[in-house]
Amino acid sequence: MKLIRKMADFPAALKGGALTIGNFDGVHRGHAKIVERLKHRASQCDGSSIVFTFDPHPVRLLRPEQTPPPLTWTNRKADLLAELGVDAIVAYPTDEDFLALGCRDFFDQIIVAAIGARALVEGPNFYFGRNREGNVETLHRFCNETGMGLEIVEPIQMDGQYISSSRIRNLIRDGLVGPARELLTRPYRIRGMVTHGSARGAKIGFPTANLDAIDTLIPAHGVYAGHAFVDGRSHLAAVNIGSNPTFSDHAQKVEVHILDFENSIYGRPIEIDFIERLRDIHQFDSTEDLQRQLAQDIADARRVTRGQTVL
Repeated sequence: MKLIRKMADFPAALKGGALTIGNFDGVHRGHAKIVERLKHRASQCDGSSIVFTFDPHPVRLLRPEQTPPPLTWTNRKADLLAELGVDAIVAYPTDEDFLALGCRDFFDQIIVAAIGARALVEGPNFYFGRNREGNVETLHRFCNETGMGLEIVEPIQMDGQYISSSRIRNLIRDGLVGPARELLTRPYRIRGMVTHGSARGAKIGFPTANLDAIDTLIPAHGVYAGHAFVDGRSHLAAVNIGSNPTFSDHAQKVEVHILDFENSIYGRPIEIDFIERLRDIHQFDSTEDLQRQLAQDIADARRVTRGQTVL
């Protein structure tokens, strides 16, 4: 899989394939359905399957105050799409010039000239061009004029609701990482840098890594079971998000206890997959009560992560 960040670097060998355009935040099961149809169209063209996405999302430039926190960063998104079998991903560097392109110019300059697409696959709520002036009907007209194939993929439902990045974002905000995992193609993941904390956890026998510089949506306060990735290797983990009221520490933190792990990782990046929410944050009457609960949290984390596929 190729990750392309500049259109000037777009390989000629990738031209003439099938293309889909969108944000693909989180890479959920609805996105997987689009990719499935994209690959089918690419095989009909005897060409490549290409996902065109944006870095950053256009809303971050147009209406930064309305920009929701992302569910994935670009390289993670590329990895998830590659796992679905996409041949190439364009992470287009969004800027003012790009946002000024009308829908016709976008179609002619990007889709036709730069990528040379022979087929397009989109969802029914697709908009493109300056001020979102182009829609699916516009796209149908342009494709008919150029002889380009177009397939519209209807969104899919689970539990009576459409799967969308917004729905997943709301679940994660509520701490419902298990239900969110059912809608995603992989468990929800965050990344951050390990920074020095109070070392209070180590003093009571449960050392934690304090995570900072997290650039995606942080789940609701609570204790979670998951996997921690250090240097690409997976370890079981219990994650505390929120404060530590037992010690009158009201700072909001993300603390990760990596099971069966003793190496120092201060100043290093790690990634965390969330499998299930275990409990709320509580204030305990004593350090001993907290220690007993932390031991139970670890046992619960081992139980719920047993047999989970890790990538």
